[in-house]
Amino acid sequence: MSSQSPAERADELRRLIEHHNVRYHQLDEPEISDAEYDALVRELAALEETNPELQTPDSPTQQVGAVPSALFAPVQHRARMMSLDNATSFEELLAWGKRMERFISGDVDYVCELKIDGVAISLLYEDGRYVRAATRGDGSVGEDVTDNIATIAAIPERLAVADAPAVLEVRGEVYMPMPAFEALNRKQVETGERLFANPRNSAAGSLRQKDPKITAGRELSFWTYQIGELVGGPAFTRHRDTLQWLAEAGFPINPELRVLDTLDEVHAFCRHWEEHRHDLDYEIDGVVVKVDDLAQRGELGSTSKAPRWAIAYKFPPEERTTKLLAIDVSIGRTGQATPFARMEPVFVGGSTVGVATLHNEDQVRLKDVRPGDTVIVRKAGDVIPEVVGPVLSLRPDGTEPWRFPQACPVCGTELVRQEGASATFCMNVECPAQTRGRIEHFASRGAMDIEGLGERTVGLFVDEGLLRDPGDIYSLDFERVRQLEGFGDISVRKLQDAIEASKSRPLGNLLVGLSIPHLGFTSSIVLARALGHLDRIMTATADEIAEVEGIGPTIAQSVCEFFATEQNRAVIEKLRDARVNFEGPAAPTEPQTLAGMSVVVTGTLEGFSREGAEEAIVRRGGKSPGSVSKKTTAVVVGESPGAAKLTKAEELGVPVLDEAAFVRLLETGELPQ
Repeated sequence: MSSQSPAERADELRRLIEHHNVRYHQLDEPEISDAEYDALVRELAALEETNPELQTPDSPTQQVGAVPSALFAPVQHRARMMSLDNATSFEELLAWGKRMERFISGDVDYVCELKIDGVAISLLYEDGRYVRAATRGDGSVGEDVTDNIATIAAIPERLAVADAPAVLEVRGEVYMPMPAFEALNRKQVETGERLFANPRNSAAGSLRQKDPKITAGRELSFWTYQIGELVGGPAFTRHRDTLQWLAEAGFPINPELRVLDTLDEVHAFCRHWEEHRHDLDYEIDGVVVKVDDLAQRGELGSTSKAPRWAIAYKFPPEERTTKLLAIDVSIGRTGQATPFARMEPVFVGGSTVGVATLHNEDQVRLKDVRPGDTVIVRKAGDVIPEVVGPVLSLRPDGTEPWRFPQACPVCGTELVRQEGASATFCMNVECPAQTRGRIEHFASRGAMDIEGLGERTVGLFVDEGLLRDPGDIYSLDFERVRQLEGFGDISVRKLQDAIEASKSRPLGNLLVGLSIPHLGFTSSIVLARALGHLDRIMTATADEIAEVEGIGPTIAQSVCEFFATEQNRAVIEKLRDARVNFEGPAAPTEPQTLAGMSVVVTGTLEGFSREGAEEAIVRRGGKSPGSVSKKTTAVVVGESPGAAKLTKAEELGVPVLDEAAFVRLLETGELPQ
């Protein structure tokens, strides 16, 4: 090798890798081990990194092993993927141990594993070869992500054991390591795209890509923690032995696993990792504690939602202090002006936080936070960033209370706050911020789902005068688009196809996209189903609309006022000319995990827009009303929740869920115990 130039060695490596690809993938007769193959790929990647001129589009380092396929096809799990009960204190851990005494006696060994903050995945191997991967889904049926998972280097394509079992189903967690997450966000900054909130959401979003090449570029990894099913394999008596065998088969096993004798030792292990969680290069949100003896597990069995032989010890929320640099105001698509804090970035609750909402004028006044303050930042449930308040002892001399601006920071129009209201609005409907917001919302996944028409592209098109309202999307001047930097023939064609496909979206999605005040996703679907055509909705009176079950007088009046406005009717005519579908919604295809349930969402969620959360509920058979009542199953609380809804939930004893519990509810239909 020493006598070879970098170019000669790169050519040799490409030939070797291509040869072994044919032997492995086409002939099923590999000549080298996976480790040796990986070493060749790593050496080539290192050469190309130090000599960028050697990298070619057809290099093995630039190719992805998976091909595009229809994503999210349903997968019936061979064995149900259950959730875990939680503990947050030593007392709850002891209570779990006492409950086990009703089913088993004698000594118990506990296996403690770090609870990886990622995405639960089921991997299926038949005769030693990887054949399928699925998300947990509702526990019984998951999403087919086989091709995307195949791009993760940590997951073996073939088991490294001599006598491979006929069937092996492995459970584990796909996650994004912190270095990969930080690199991804650096790339987002360079390209002007929004930052990803945390590694867990980034991993989940990376798996839910239509193109596996995107997943491959996200540097995901994987830890194995359980065998789901084993047919024709070795017999085991202890969980620790199954993990040892999985490691021998080629699966990555987290090295921090411990087998302990007492719950006191278990709690000490949990406390240790609570204090040292950020010493790792991946995110954890607790410790999973399992009974080691498999026979004892069989005696313990399961409840309807969780095994009795395991529990998740969850870490508490974290608080940190940082410097408040400025209080700015953003303008949303409805014109609402929302104050938010710009802070020195601080790592809290598992991710770096530099921005947090301050809700409204009253909240800023009540908290009395001021630019220059040292403020307490909290991420409740490791999810939601919140400015708790100032550290008054560190407040600089001479600061003044922050005052809400009188003019819109975007267009300069006077800001208005109606008497008795908490929100402040820019009343200029042609404000560029509102225009961008309405078009972005119209194209969003919960509305017309126009891929490629995201925040950055919409902003560019508005600035270039290509878009003035959502109706302009369907008469977009693509010749001018082609003249813009970054828009070649392929990207333009994809955008054209996405816009054309959006024309067939159901009426419910169109109503969502129109940004009608007070009309959320649930009420949009209800109204579309009741009246069946946009023209009937446009010509209906407020009284006629209010007669629709689930549509109150406030929504009805808002709908009538929206369609009575000349500007909005002009947009509708543009949509009509483009032959956008004006008829009712399609039937949902998701598992009906929330059938018969009523779930209220309040506040801002990190992984869902408000409409997206309501859509997720409705598509799974539930209802998402705007108020809390005795019939409410649960209230999902995000950032800046409505105080009235929270108070009502507490008065009625309605369960209150954070975003993580909401995701579990969508998947399983089960409330946390």
